Amino acid sequence: MARVSASALRQNVARAVTVHARDDLWAADAWGHGAGWVASVLSEAGLDADRLDPAVLFGLPGTGARPVLSLRGCALGTKPLLAGEGVSYGYTHRAPADTVVALVTGGYAQGVVRALGNAASVVIAGRRHPIVGRVAMDVCVVDVQDAVIARGAEVSFFGDPAAGDPSLSEWTDATGLSAAEIVAIVGARADRRVVA
Repeated sequence: MARVSASALRQNVARAVTVHARDDLWAADAWGHGAGWVASVLSEAGLDADRLDPAVLFGLPGTGARPVLSLRGCALGTKPLLAGEGVSYGYTHRAPADTVVALVTGGYAQGVVRALGNAASVVIAGRRHPIVGRVAMDVCVVDVQDAVIARGAEVSFFGDPAAGDPSLSEWTDATGLSAAEIVAIVGARADRRVVA
């Protein structure tokens, strides 16, 4: 699920005002944030979209603004993984020691870029856990080690680092994609919900 934060968008509006916007605010359904929703928030504020910097408005890394979009999944279940056993397609990850892995919702069909396997981490219940193996179409595998993870526990792929979420910049570093490309992909593919 892609969450778009109304409070973050409203907070970023004042910072985003510029003489000339760098890119088209409405490209790719408002960079995956939902053009109709963004337009309604800007209309409430009485702002001209042509004078807003989308990267700042949406809180992309490097702007100093609060991220508007976050990506969440949930734990479907856990299982032990013994030393030497592999996970996912092609077994690109083999457990160096006995551990526990969780299957979590969110795969490349929802915008979790395949290059994130063995290269990024998620947060579950305040703890970081690496994504291991290849990212599949609708799920990925996370090494949770000794953490007790309940079925349905929320998984944060990226969001607001100030709230303890992984940063979107970790995804840009791991994939070589820009932050704008990633949020547009996620926003177009995941179930998008507006939160306060």
